[in-house]
Amino acid sequence: MRVCMILEGSYPYVHGGVSSWTHQYIQAMPDVEFVLWCIGAHAADRGKFKYALPDNVREVKELFLDDALNLRLPPGQRRRLNLTTAQTEALRRLFTGEHPDWGELFSLMQQQQINPLALLMSAEFVQILLDICSERFPYISFVDYFYTVRSMLLPELYLLTQPVPEADLYHATATGYSGLLGALAKWKNRKPYILTEHGIYTREREEELLRADWVLPYFRQQWIQLFYTFSLCAYTYADRVTALFSRANAIQADLGCAPDKLRVIPNGIHFDRFSQIPDKPPDGHIDIGAVVRIAKIKDIKTMIYAFAEVKNEIPSARLFIMGDVDDREYDAECRELIRQLQVKDISFTGVINVLEYLPRLDFTILTSISEGQPLSVLESFAAGRAVVATDVGCCRELIEEQDGLGPAGLIVPPMHKDLLAQAEIQLARSERLRRQMGATGRQRAGRSFTHTQSMAQYRALYKEVTTWQG
Repeated sequence: MRVCMILEGSYPYVHGGVSSWTHQYIQAMPDVEFVLWCIGAHAADRGKFKYALPDNVREVKELFLDDALNLRLPPGQRRRLNLTTAQTEALRRLFTGEHPDWGELFSLMQQQQINPLALLMSAEFVQILLDICSERFPYISFVDYFYTVRSMLLPELYLLTQPVPEADLYHATATGYSGLLGALAKWKNRKPYILTEHGIYTREREEELLRADWVLPYFRQQWIQLFYTFSLCAYTYADRVTALFSRANAIQADLGCAPDKLRVIPNGIHFDRFSQIPDKPPDGHIDIGAVVRIAKIKDIKTMIYAFAEVKNEIPSARLFIMGDVDDREYDAECRELIRQLQVKDISFTGVINVLEYLPRLDFTILTSISEGQPLSVLESFAAGRAVVATDVGCCRELIEEQDGLGPAGLIVPPMHKDLLAQAEIQLARSERLRRQMGATGRQRAGRSFTHTQSMAQYRALYKEVTTWQG
C-alpha cells in the first residue's frame, strides 16, 4: 500500500507533537510506502528537515505558500476568462464564506490549469468582488477589500493547481490547507481519504486571527470564515474523520462533519520505553520540566510568570523548558521577560531526548492555550511523573479520567499564572502526592494509551476504507 501523508506546518520541518506523532506513525508501518505532501510557509525551508526520514518514505513533495508570491502572468495573458455560470457562483460563494461547489473550483484549477494570478486579475473576479462589496461592505474601500481577498485566496488557489501525488490512500493531519489538498486528491484520483485532527484547526486559527494585529478589524471575520469553509470542504470529502477524544468528535460534528464518518483514535506512546524510568531521588532541588515548542500557542510567558511566584515560595525549584524554537521573536520576548523579572534557574535546553531528561524531573507542566491530546502528558504519565496542565483539549480527561484510578496531576485554567503557580507549589511541597499521582498516570498510560493500541486502530481504519472503496 502507498499512503500519501498530507502535512501542514509540521513534519519534517519542526519538532513537536504532530511531527513526533507522524515520525513514529511512519516507523510503525514499515510495510507501507509513504509519500509526504508537505505544506510549509517559507520556501527558504525547502529540504531543511529536522528528522532523518524512515526508509519507507519514498517521496517528499514540498509546497510553500510564499511561492505563490512569485507567480507571474504570461505575456499577453487574457484578462477575461469566460467563466461558466457555475464557476462564477462557486467563486462568489467562496468569497462570501458560503459552502461552494468545490468540484467546480477543483476542475477550474486542475483541469483548466487557470493561472491563479490570471483569475485574481480577471474582469470576472473584479465584478464578483464589486457586487459583494456593494452588498456587504458598502462603507469600506473597495481597494482594501480587493487586496484583502486576493491575499486570502492566492495561496489556496496556488495549492489547487499543484500535481496530486499518486497513492492508494490519502491521509491529512489537519483541515486547513492540508485538508483542502486531501479533498482535491479524493476528487481527482477517487481514492480513500482519511482526515486526522490532533486539535481543532479552525478553532486554533480563529484564536490566532482574533489576536492578530495585521488583520484589518472589519475583515477579521472573513478571514476566520475562510478557514471554516476549508474545514467543511475537508469533512465533506473525507471518508473517515478521526479525533483523539470524543469531545473533539462532537466539535467536528458541530462544524459540519457527518456523524457517521467520525471515529476516536487516541494517541499512543511507547510505554515500555518510559515505564522503566525510575523515580527521581531527592537531591535538594525540585526540578520541573516542560516539553514544549517555543511558540505563542504554548503560552511560555504565563509559565515564566508562574515560575517567578514558585521560586519565591520554593527557592530550590528549577524550571527546564525543553523544545525547539518555533517563533524566534516570541523566544526573544520570553528571554527578555525572564531578565525583567530577574527570576533565576530557568533553562532553555533546546531539542532534547525526552527519555534522558525525564529521570531528572520531579514533575512536568503544560501551559498551552490550545491542545489536542498532548504526547508530552502521556509520556510523563508513562514515566510516573505527575502533570500540571491547562484545561485545554482533553487534558482534563487525561488527568481526571473516570477510570477508578484517581487523578494523575492537577488542572488549571489557561493563562492563569496564580493558579498555575499554586498547583506547582502544591506538588513541589509534597513528594508523597507527586509519587501517588505519578503512579496513577503510569497505570493509566499502560492501560489505555500505548502506541501498539493506537497503530492497530489506524491499520484497521486503513483496511476498512480501502476494502469499502475497493
